[in-house]
Amino acid sequence: MTSGEFTVRIDAQPEAVWPWVADLSKHADWSPKPYRIEWLEGAPNAVGSRFHSAGVIPGDQHHENEGRITENQPITRFAFRSSDPQGEYAHTYTLTPNGGGTDVTHRVEFVKMRGLAAVLLPPVFALSGKPQGRKRMEVLKRKVEGST
Repeated sequence: MTSGEFTVRIDAQPEAVWPWVADLSKHADWSPKPYRIEWLEGAPNAVGSRFHSAGVIPGDQHHENEGRITENQPITRFAFRSSDPQGEYAHTYTLTPNGGGTDVTHRVEFVKMRGLAAVLLPPVFALSGKPQGRKRMEVLKRKVEGST
């Protein structure tokens, strides 16, 4: 299974970082590429709630998927799973206090890939996905630190 983990230290307390991570609608504010979300069912960001998202990935300028919130432990952990015709994905954000700041770790797992995506994912993720993951976390850092 292909996966990646990206950690950034943010100079803000977990309570100030949490709203940026645990509100999926705010992820567009710190995405380096266009991204939007629409809630389909349930209370936004609550465990079990379903959403539809659209964004940009290599080879697809309007990539769509559907997902479900799987975990919401205030101030510490937020997770969701999504799927599209190419596969299933799991995202987990963990916040850890670190001195006067917060370490935020985003782990993405490509749980089950299908067809050509299963073959192409490892090199494409290494060349494009990992740099984008690091960039995304740096944008989160700038946004949070600029708002506190």
